[in-house]
Amino acid sequence: MPRDKAPRIGIVIVAAGRGERAGSSVEGPKQYRRIGDKPVITHTLNRFAAWGRAEAIICVIHADDRAYFERALAATDTGPNVTIVIGGATRQQSVLNGLKALAGRGLTHVMIHDAVRPFFDAPLLDRIAEKLAAGAVAVLPVMPVTDTLKRGEAGIVTETVSRDGLFAAQTPQSFEFQPILDAHKNAAASGLEHFTDDASIAEWAGLPVTLSEGSVDNIKLTLRRDIEMADETLSRTALPDVRTGNGYDVHQLEPGDGVTLCGIFIPHDQKLKGHSDADVALHALTDALLATKGLGDIGDHFPPSDPQWKGAASRIFLEHAAKLVRENGGTIMNADVSLIAEAPKIGPHREEMREKLAEILGISVDRCSVKATTNEKIGFIGRREGIAAIATATVVFGSAE
Repeated sequence: MPRDKAPRIGIVIVAAGRGERAGSSVEGPKQYRRIGDKPVITHTLNRFAAWGRAEAIICVIHADDRAYFERALAATDTGPNVTIVIGGATRQQSVLNGLKALAGRGLTHVMIHDAVRPFFDAPLLDRIAEKLAAGAVAVLPVMPVTDTLKRGEAGIVTETVSRDGLFAAQTPQSFEFQPILDAHKNAAASGLEHFTDDASIAEWAGLPVTLSEGSVDNIKLTLRRDIEMADETLSRTALPDVRTGNGYDVHQLEPGDGVTLCGIFIPHDQKLKGHSDADVALHALTDALLATKGLGDIGDHFPPSDPQWKGAASRIFLEHAAKLVRENGGTIMNADVSLIAEAPKIGPHREEMREKLAEILGISVDRCSVKATTNEKIGFIGRREGIAAIATATVVFGSAE
């Protein structure tokens, strides 16, 4: 691949194992055990989704685990972007099935990852991607071996093994796509099934494997105690993912018969000028909600150049933003609007405005605040040339990963 082109990366998550060493559970194999109130594989998928550089995600699962996987998938941020593939009798066969499912998608590289390593992070993935972009055919994240190593026989130590040049391999092990696919196919055709990881297949095929710094947190959950400790850690340290978004809008005043603010029409000797009904309060609050998930602004979703929004009620915009927030796993906790205007008086209409916000957002009135102030007759607001609104929205998106 030319070095000046960014790699197009697909992900293969290997999740077809039975995990006997973790013991049996009604939750299924270890990749479906709950840690921090989510299945292990849900955490893994969420981290790849948050990284945002993968063009496709393949999950290779056991034929008996579809119901487990679909429940885990429903709790993720990835949803339909994940393709399910049924695995084989061995990990090696499962990876090959996953690689075949990625073929024909125009991808240049692939990251192959164990589903039961849910604690990798974006810097780890970035380091690997940088080496791939620089021309590495295969990249293996590793950690230096720090424990003293002994070789033994019949329960007796026979020698101490030097740690120099020894590394513990992690995943995702990452490759140029076609070479690793060919290597896996050739190994299968040769009847070779002894490989313990994908880097060893690359080595067998003569592909140079580049070492990359791994992560001390990128542990593999193997035993029941590993899962219990992971759950204890997440349950103790998980923080609610509370996000606050801000929005600001201003519209010019012109002669008229009234203004619409927070969805309430107030008779007045002026009106607000705009493509829609020019409700500055709902426009600002729409932007505030969209900001909590980085979903752009009101102009991205409802461009003023589009004639279908001419004269439209601004509640349409706010309802759309609230729907997007909920579809992305958010719960709207609070909405606060401050109106800056010399006139009309907002106080007599405040409670009706709060009730309208509660109705549109589907939250209780006590979570909706409307305030107003003048501009002390200073500036364009003071000259009654316009009305401005500042809005703040608070949304909880579950637990921060």
